[in-house]
Amino acid sequence: MAFAPMGPEASFFDVLDQHRASLLAALRRGGGEPAGRGTCPASSSEVLSSIENIIQDIITSLARNEAPAFTIDNRSSWENIKFEDSVGLQMVSHCTMRKIKSDSLKSVKNFALILKVLSVIYKLVQSNTYATKRDIYYTDSQLFGNQAVVDNIVDNISCMLKVPRRCLHILSTSKGLIAGNLKYIEEDGTKVNCSCTTAVAVPSNIQGIWNLITDAKFLLIVEKDATFQRLLDDNFCSKTSPCIMVTSMSFEAHNLTVPAIRWLGLLPSDIKRLNIPKDTLIPLTKQDQKKLDSILKRPYVTCQPFWRQEMEIMADSKMKAEIQALTFLSSDYLSRVYLPNKLKFGGWI
Repeated sequence: MAFAPMGPEASFFDVLDQHRASLLAALRRGGGEPAGRGTCPASSSEVLSSIENIIQDIITSLARNEAPAFTIDNRSSWENIKFEDSVGLQMVSHCTMRKIKSDSLKSVKNFALILKVLSVIYKLVQSNTYATKRDIYYTDSQLFGNQAVVDNIVDNISCMLKVPRRCLHILSTSKGLIAGNLKYIEEDGTKVNCSCTTAVAVPSNIQGIWNLITDAKFLLIVEKDATFQRLLDDNFCSKTSPCIMVTSMSFEAHNLTVPAIRWLGLLPSDIKRLNIPKDTLIPLTKQDQKKLDSILKRPYVTCQPFWRQEMEIMADSKMKAEIQALTFLSSDYLSRVYLPNKLKFGGWI
């Protein structure tokens, strides 16, 4: 459910409260409730049983002189993706499947690598220990080749077993930073007190966080580390307190979803509205244009007219801009003018 200010004086906080209330109402109608600390939709015994069933199927196929294969959801097809306001992007219930065959030169190595990672996961779950995707890569870096291979395999296994990554006892490597109005306790009992002036690292096991205490009215997700640091230096968090700022954090549908997330900018429409000079803009590459065309063709985009409008503006101009382009207007324009006005008067999608 896209939302917009209800009038010229409507603030971001008013609209956010309205949106939060509607989401909670929808949750109550559905008879559900938010997941608790560290909850996982599948128990360890269920995960182990699922892996054992997969291995049993492989043995059965070999006994029949048949080539075993893995059947997984086709995550590369956007026809299998839908958008829901309460969750975001997620797989449709009856999606097309694809097979990773053991008798095909094209997929035999991938088949073998999936088996290897399944064995690692089985040991982790069985011993109730955890590892990062980076740890798995370094178990045999020459075999895997690069980290992206491991990342893709873990995603495929998660999809195949129908459980989130945390149920596999695999953690992402901590990369994000967080600052602002937030206190929490990590899984090992460490107490963390975030502040508006310094950032702390986001822990690898987000599900292990508990006893969160905050008065924040909104969470600002900043893509670039340099921009995040600039906002810290400009004391943005203190000036707009209470809020939380996060950089480089990923979200899993249903498990780490943020239904109320909105794109503040820099929007393609902002470039013209703010008269950003052309010499600060970046021409779209052929890869950019190909990606843009691909996104515009995704089925769920048709239900998001404001997203489509911004992408069409970019496609027509054949230009893009980094958030740093705002420094042309003034060095602190982002923290002093742009973000405060967006939060107060709207202009997000």
